[in-house]
Amino acid sequence: MRLDLRSIIHIPGASQEFSYELDLSQVRSFGERPFQRPVRISGSVRNMAGALELEGRAEAVLDTQCDRCLKPLEVPLEVPVETLLAEELEDEESDEIVLLENGQVDLDELFTTACVLALDGKYLCKEDCKGLCPACGADLNKGPCGCKKELDPRLAVLAKLLDKKDSQENDEEA
Repeated sequence: MRLDLRSIIHIPGASQEFSYELDLSQVRSFGERPFQRPVRISGSVRNMAGALELEGRAEAVLDTQCDRCLKPLEVPLEVPVETLLAEELEDEESDEIVLLENGQVDLDELFTTACVLALDGKYLCKEDCKGLCPACGADLNKGPCGCKKELDPRLAVLAKLLDKKDSQENDEEA
């Protein structure tokens, strides 16, 4: 959505509100499409003594899965966006100011970038999720699986030492 701000650019104290839904269903993150539902965008642009200040918020529910046990998750996401808008830049290196095009700002681009940057790299169903057994795929949150744990051959000598220590402790107890 392009927001036309020509009506408030030269009027200090003027403001313009916006509210709409943004479709980000085509956005991919780590092979998934977490934005299956529309993202609600709302906010306002105010002329503060000649400087345009945009304050907005993106609200969404992400459809993803636990990265350990693959359980489906619905994760709420709220992204605040605050930026300055200008018709022209005095300093070409400024990343904090968004340039207007013919008195308009592209809200879709601004909020899409903010939403993508706000995504976490990992989502868990709970902090102490145990995940899946790498051998049989059983959900370890429901209990231990029946798989025999294979020992890394490089650690076999240490396992023998532990077994020897356990047998000595059992002998002393008897």
